[in-house]
Amino acid sequence: MKRDSRLSSVLHALLHMAERGEPLTSEHLAECMGTNPVVVRRTMGLLRNVGLVQSAKGHAGGWSLAADLKAVTLRQLHEALGEPAVFAIGNRNENPDCLVEQSVNAVLDEAFAEAEALLLDRFGAITLADLSAEFSRRHAAHVKERKRNAS
Repeated sequence: MKRDSRLSSVLHALLHMAERGEPLTSEHLAECMGTNPVVVRRTMGLLRNVGLVQSAKGHAGGWSLAADLKAVTLRQLHEALGEPAVFAIGNRNENPDCLVEQSVNAVLDEAFAEAEALLLDRFGAITLADLSAEFSRRHAAHVKERKRNAS
């Protein structure tokens, strides 16, 4: 089953935008993300609709952040993407009259709902600023390691 990686892709794009501090074209973002510029425009359009990014046309145009990194949570982004399914697993529904299937589905539905609520609560506590800080920490460690290996 194919995983929905849109949230991860959006986070990737937004962190590139934050690090560059200047508008990035759909083509540039597509290259960073290994996708098609049309996919970038469609996805960024969803974020623009909720005021998280903005776009400008022309020579110096492109996509840029329209919100403070500290104010944007993963949950907001998940919702802006249309609240895609959080889990790739689901219930079997081939025989809805089967009492065994009904029992299994009832228990699984409850477990899935509890797990999804926990995950979405966690998404609500993580901001783009948190991710940016994690990137900065890893980048600084990487630079330090490269310098150490070069000497």
